[in-house]
Amino acid sequence: MRKSVVMLLLLLVALVSQAFAAEENTSTLSFWDKLRKKIELLAPQKKVNASTAVGGVRGAQVSADDTYWKGEKAAKTPVDADELVAFEKAMALAESGDIKQAQTAFSEFIKKSPDSPLRKDADQALAQLQTAK
Repeated sequence: MRKSVVMLLLLLVALVSQAFAAEENTSTLSFWDKLRKKIELLAPQKKVNASTAVGGVRGAQVSADDTYWKGEKAAKTPVDADELVAFEKAMALAESGDIKQAQTAFSEFIKKSPDSPLRKDADQALAQLQTAK
């Protein structure tokens, strides 16, 4: 009985220590590193020319808009290529240490693309640059 309790405690300690280690790894990324990763995910990827079709008739009638296509992902709000380039330039300025130019670039980005999905990130970057002064 004691052996099983000791083993259970050791297992619990091992799991908890791994959870803390994983949490520390994500918290060590700087604001700019996290933003860079997000931008990399938004960059256009090459599409594979493969299609999959699944068909079937079962149950009640459904309109074509409600049809589920296997493998179809939820539509993300697309980021215009020009917006992405302007945002990446502003990030490059910020990462190089040119705070004034980076602030100007992010402000211009917000003026030119107020409805962009990257608007919140630009606002956060401006706030980050204000504190860096």
